[in-house]
Amino acid sequence: MEHEETKSTVPKHQVSSVGVRENEVCIMEQAANQTTKSVGVRSSIIVSTRQRGNSLLKYLRNVPWEFGNIIPDYVLGETCCALFLSLRYHNLNPEYIHLRLRSLGQSFALRVLLVQVDVKDPHFSLKELAKICILSDCTLILSWSPEEAARYLETYKCYEQKPADVLKERTEKDLMSRMAECLTTVKYVNKTDSCTLFTTFGTLFDLANASREDLSLCPGLGPQKAKRLYDTFHEPFLKTSTMTFQ
Repeated sequence: MEHEETKSTVPKHQVSSVGVRENEVCIMEQAANQTTKSVGVRSSIIVSTRQRGNSLLKYLRNVPWEFGNIIPDYVLGETCCALFLSLRYHNLNPEYIHLRLRSLGQSFALRVLLVQVDVKDPHFSLKELAKICILSDCTLILSWSPEEAARYLETYKCYEQKPADVLKERTEKDLMSRMAECLTTVKYVNKTDSCTLFTTFGTLFDLANASREDLSLCPGLGPQKAKRLYDTFHEPFLKTSTMTFQ
C-alpha cells in the first residue's frame, strides 16, 4: 500500500488516462516476471521500498527481512507474494488494488492480499474485496492490527519449505480401524457396533452377505440398525429414475 500523502499529490488527469495505465500495467507485469527470476529462494522476506513507513515492519522479528526492488509488497518465497492493503485506504482509493493485482501478472502461484481492517464498519468493503480476490485467484487474509499482519507474513515464510503432510488426512492402516471408518458412515452405527460386527462376521464380505435377521442378532445392534446396514449393502450405487412412456 502506498501512503495517502503521496497518492493525494497525483493529478486527477494523469490517473484518468487509460492508455498510460495500460502501459504501466504492461511494464509492471514484465518487471514482475523478472522479479521472480532474480529473487529465487531466500531465507528472508523481501519487502518493497513502497512499504517504508508501514508500522507492521517493526513487528517482523522472527524472520529476517530486507528491502528489494520488487513489484509485490512482500515476496515470501519463490512462488508466494503478498500485497498489503489498509481498508481505510481502499475506501479512499478503490481503484488502487485493481492496478496492483493486475501488475502481478501470473508470476506467483500463491498471491495473498493481506488486508488490515482499520475502519468501524468493514462489512461492505470486505465483501467487495472477497469478490475481487475470487476473480483474481488471490487469497484474502484479514488482520486487525499491524502485529497480526506481521505474524501472517512470518508464518507464510516459515512454512515455505514445509511439506503438506500435516494437512493430509491420516488413514489408519489396521483393518479394525478401517472397518470402523467404513461402517460408521451408516447412520446410527457407532464404533462399538462396528467392532461387534467385525468380531461376529470376520470379514466385510461375510458382513455384506449377512441376512437382516443375522445382523439384528448382534449384541447392541437391534432391528433398526440392522435394517439400515442391510439396505446400505443391497441398494444400488446409482439411483435410476423410472420413466413412463405413453
